[in-house]
Amino acid sequence: MDCTVNWLPEAGMAFVAETGSGHLLTMDGAPDGGGRDLAPRPMETVLAGTGGCTAYDVVLILKRGRHDVQGCRVKLTTERATTDPKVFTKIHMHFTVTGKGLSQEVVERAVQLSHDKYCSASIMLGKTAEITTSVELIQM
Repeated sequence: MDCTVNWLPEAGMAFVAETGSGHLLTMDGAPDGGGRDLAPRPMETVLAGTGGCTAYDVVLILKRGRHDVQGCRVKLTTERATTDPKVFTKIHMHFTVTGKGLSQEVVERAVQLSHDKYCSASIMLGKTAEITTSVELIQM
Protein backbone atom coordinates (compact mmCIF):
# COMPACT_ATOMS: atom_id res chain seq x y z
CA MET A 1 0.00 0.00 0.00
CA ASP A 2 1.29 3.46 -0.79
CA CYS A 3 0.16 7.07 -0.77
CA THR A 4 1.63 10.37 -1.95
CA VAL A 5 0.74 13.59 -0.13
CA ASN A 6 1.30 16.96 -1.77
CA TRP A 7 1.11 20.33 -0.04
CA LEU A 8 -0.91 23.01 -1.86
CA PRO A 9 1.00 26.16 -0.81
CA GLU A 10 -1.49 28.48 -2.55
CA ALA A 11 -4.20 27.12 -0.24
CA GLY A 12 -2.38 27.74 3.04
CA MET A 13 -2.12 24.43 4.86
CA ALA A 14 -4.09 22.20 2.49
CA PHE A 15 -2.78 18.85 1.29
CA VAL A 16 -3.94 16.39 -1.35
CA ALA A 17 -3.21 12.71 -0.93
CA GLU A 18 -3.26 10.34 -3.87
CA THR A 19 -3.76 6.80 -2.70
CA GLY A 20 -2.17 3.75 -4.27
CA SER A 21 -5.56 2.87 -5.73
CA GLY A 22 -5.64 6.23 -7.53
CA HIS A 23 -8.12 8.11 -5.35
CA LEU A 24 -7.70 11.66 -4.08
CA LEU A 25 -8.24 12.85 -0.53
CA THR A 26 -8.03 16.50 0.45
CA MET A 27 -7.05 17.61 3.96
CA ASP A 28 -6.76 21.08 5.47
CA GLY A 29 -5.74 22.67 8.73
CA ALA A 30 -7.68 24.87 11.10
CA PRO A 31 -7.45 28.65 10.54
CA ASP A 32 -5.42 29.08 13.73
CA GLY A 33 -2.77 26.82 12.17
CA GLY A 34 -2.70 28.51 8.77
CA GLY A 35 -5.43 26.43 7.15
CA ARG A 36 -8.64 27.62 5.53
CA ASP A 37 -10.98 24.98 6.98
CA LEU A 38 -11.85 23.67 3.51
CA ALA A 39 -11.44 19.95 4.21
CA PRO A 40 -11.12 17.49 7.09
CA ARG A 41 -8.10 17.66 9.36
CA PRO A 42 -5.54 14.88 8.91
CA MET A 43 -6.45 13.32 12.28
CA GLU A 44 -10.12 13.39 11.30
CA THR A 45 -9.23 11.32 8.25
CA VAL A 46 -7.45 8.82 10.52
CA LEU A 47 -10.62 8.56 12.59
CA ALA A 48 -12.87 8.30 9.51
CA GLY A 49 -10.65 5.59 8.05
CA THR A 50 -10.86 3.64 11.29
CA GLY A 51 -14.64 3.91 11.31
CA GLY A 52 -14.78 2.79 7.70
CA CYS A 53 -12.45 -0.13 8.38
CA THR A 54 -14.47 -1.49 11.29
CA ALA A 55 -17.87 -0.87 9.65
CA TYR A 56 -16.65 -2.74 6.56
CA ASP A 57 -15.64 -5.68 8.75
CA VAL A 58 -18.94 -5.78 10.65
CA VAL A 59 -21.03 -5.71 7.46
CA LEU A 60 -18.84 -8.34 5.78
CA ILE A 61 -18.92 -10.64 8.84
CA LEU A 62 -22.71 -10.39 9.05
CA LYS A 63 -23.17 -10.92 5.30
CA ARG A 64 -20.83 -13.93 5.31
CA GLY A 65 -22.93 -15.35 8.14
CA ARG A 66 -25.95 -14.92 5.86
CA HIS A 67 -27.56 -12.39 8.17
CA ASP A 68 -29.95 -9.82 6.69
CA VAL A 69 -28.03 -6.64 7.51
CA GLN A 70 -29.57 -3.50 5.99
CA GLY A 71 -27.50 -0.69 7.51
CA CYS A 72 -24.47 0.00 9.66
CA ARG A 73 -23.44 3.32 11.19
CA VAL A 74 -20.50 3.90 13.51
CA LYS A 75 -20.20 7.09 15.55
CA LEU A 76 -16.68 7.56 16.87
CA THR A 77 -15.92 9.90 19.75
CA THR A 78 -12.42 10.50 21.03
CA GLU A 79 -10.20 12.03 23.63
CA ARG A 80 -6.68 13.14 22.71
CA ALA A 81 -3.52 13.76 24.67
CA THR A 82 -3.17 17.40 25.71
CA THR A 83 0.52 17.59 24.74
CA ASP A 84 2.35 16.69 21.55
CA PRO A 85 2.09 14.20 20.06
CA LYS A 86 -1.65 14.58 20.55
CA VAL A 87 -2.49 10.93 20.00
CA PHE A 88 -5.92 9.51 20.59
CA THR A 89 -6.08 8.27 24.18
CA LYS A 90 -9.70 7.09 24.20
CA ILE A 91 -11.96 6.09 21.33
CA HIS A 92 -15.57 5.01 21.71
CA MET A 93 -17.30 3.38 18.74
CA HIS A 94 -21.09 3.28 18.86
CA PHE A 95 -22.47 0.92 16.19
CA THR A 96 -26.06 1.23 15.01
CA VAL A 97 -26.88 -1.83 12.93
CA THR A 98 -30.17 -2.26 11.10
CA GLY A 99 -31.52 -5.51 9.72
CA LYS A 100 -34.07 -8.27 9.77
CA GLY A 101 -33.85 -11.09 12.28
CA LEU A 102 -30.50 -9.96 13.69
CA SER A 103 -29.71 -10.81 17.28
CA GLN A 104 -27.82 -8.56 19.65
CA GLU A 105 -25.37 -11.40 20.31
CA VAL A 106 -24.55 -11.90 16.62
CA VAL A 107 -23.97 -8.20 16.02
CA GLU A 108 -21.86 -7.81 19.17
CA ARG A 109 -19.77 -10.81 18.08
CA ALA A 110 -19.18 -9.21 14.65
CA VAL A 111 -18.07 -5.98 16.35
CA GLN A 112 -15.76 -7.93 18.67
CA LEU A 113 -14.21 -9.87 15.78
CA SER A 114 -13.52 -6.63 13.95
CA HIS A 115 -12.03 -5.06 17.08
CA ASP A 116 -9.89 -8.07 18.06
CA LYS A 117 -8.89 -9.64 14.74
CA TYR A 118 -9.70 -7.87 11.49
CA CYS A 119 -9.67 -4.06 11.67
CA SER A 120 -6.04 -3.08 11.15
CA ALA A 121 -6.78 0.57 11.86
CA SER A 122 -8.47 0.09 15.22
CA ILE A 123 -5.95 -2.52 16.31
CA MET A 124 -3.16 -0.08 15.47
CA LEU A 125 -4.85 2.81 17.31
CA GLY A 126 -5.44 0.47 20.23
CA LYS A 127 -1.69 0.71 20.92
CA THR A 128 -2.19 4.26 22.25
CA ALA A 129 -5.92 4.50 22.90
CA GLU A 130 -8.40 2.68 25.08
CA ILE A 131 -11.07 1.56 22.61
CA THR A 132 -14.60 0.81 23.77
CA THR A 133 -17.66 -0.21 21.77
CA SER A 134 -21.41 -0.24 22.13
CA VAL A 135 -24.08 -1.69 19.87
CA GLU A 136 -27.60 -0.53 19.09
CA LEU A 137 -29.69 -2.93 17.06
CA ILE A 138 -32.66 -1.74 15.00
CA GLN A 139 -35.00 -4.43 13.65
CA MET A 140 -36.72 -3.74 10.36
